[in-house]
Amino acid sequence: MASWIIQMTVMVLSVFISGGHGKRDKVLYCSACKAIVDELNHSISQVDPKKTINVGGFRLNPDGTMKDKKVPLARSETHLNELLDGVCNSMSDYALYVDPDTQHKQYKRFAPRESGFTGDFPDFKNFQFAGPETTPNPLKFACETLVEELEDDIISLFSQDAEHVHEELCNRVSEYCSDSSHANEEL
Repeated sequence: MASWIIQMTVMVLSVFISGGHGKRDKVLYCSACKAIVDELNHSISQVDPKKTINVGGFRLNPDGTMKDKKVPLARSETHLNELLDGVCNSMSDYALYVDPDTQHKQYKRFAPRESGFTGDFPDFKNFQFAGPETTPNPLKFACETLVEELEDDIISLFSQDAEHVHEELCNRVSEYCSDSSHANEEL
């Protein structure tokens, strides 16, 4: 009797586990990837380019000197880790946007940034805002998932000051935007 219960438990768990890794929503994850890049680029641009941080070992050489080097704070691994810790908190400033002409869906930023720049924000009537019944923000969840999975790649790309980070991270590394017809479209 006990072995039958164990077999049934294993079977039920295997069904739930295999079903839990279903196909991810490409629109959601592509938009989350683009939002991460956009938010990190904005945060990096807000840092004073003159600020530096000491990196390297803090061990003394035999002659009594210490070997370290200064790198710009904005693109340092330490600073990028701090930014990644909070990048998903800004996902509440994004909502699903449906292009009225093409009916293409993607998450876009609808709220202005704290710096006061208003920019060209699309018309609010084309946004679909989630109601209070969807308290766990799906874009925030996708963001947290991507940050967890791609943390090393994100830090590597941003610390190297790579060009076209959107394409590299979202198209090549994560492949969430690779088959999108609007893969290069900015948020």
